[in-house]
Amino acid sequence: MKKQFTRLFRGLQRNIFAGVITIGPLFVTYLVFSFLLKTLAEAGLPVVHLIATVFPEGLFNLPLVQPAFAVLLTLVVLYVVGRVTSLVIGRQAFSIFEATMERLPFVAKVYTSVRQLLDSMMSKKETSQRVVFIDFPIEGQKSIGFLTRTMSDAATGKQLAAVLVPNAINPTSAFLQILPMERVVETDLTMEQAMSMIMTGGAVGPETVQYSGGTAK
Repeated sequence: MKKQFTRLFRGLQRNIFAGVITIGPLFVTYLVFSFLLKTLAEAGLPVVHLIATVFPEGLFNLPLVQPAFAVLLTLVVLYVVGRVTSLVIGRQAFSIFEATMERLPFVAKVYTSVRQLLDSMMSKKETSQRVVFIDFPIEGQKSIGFLTRTMSDAATGKQLAAVLVPNAINPTSAFLQILPMERVVETDLTMEQAMSMIMTGGAVGPETVQYSGGTAK
């Protein structure tokens, strides 16, 4: 009886584990796309609600249709903004807009910081795409980080690194660590590989990583 129970328990455990392996990536993908779609929908819903008040008998009043219209509207706006800013007149207008934002108190600090972060993350230059490992949250436990810039200690002249450590699954929140360069480990991971590992909680990634590599320079 005990052997049968043990065999049954192991079978259940094996099948449940196989189910987790099968459903896990789908669930993580669902969470990521749900977050993105929710963000896009929340950005466009105010405009959709405004249109619904103007056309009370239209499709915009259907609860199931409103989020879809909101997502579509947000994507259209992003496309139009990107298209306009890529033109000469659009680049000039965007330069004026940025100059205005940089003169606003408090807003300038936040806008400039976010702008620089996005530029460094999206840049194709090799120097701004450095994926590194650092000891975080405690020594001996490595975390994936993005080396965003280097600086020097005003007192000693020692070279320091600014490393952004995003949270797994939800990389929209992160920790900014300032640490000596000798504590930063260079990796052979690309930006795409690092983001895939972060977004999937490590479920997707390369077979080998340069874990014990040299320090970054």
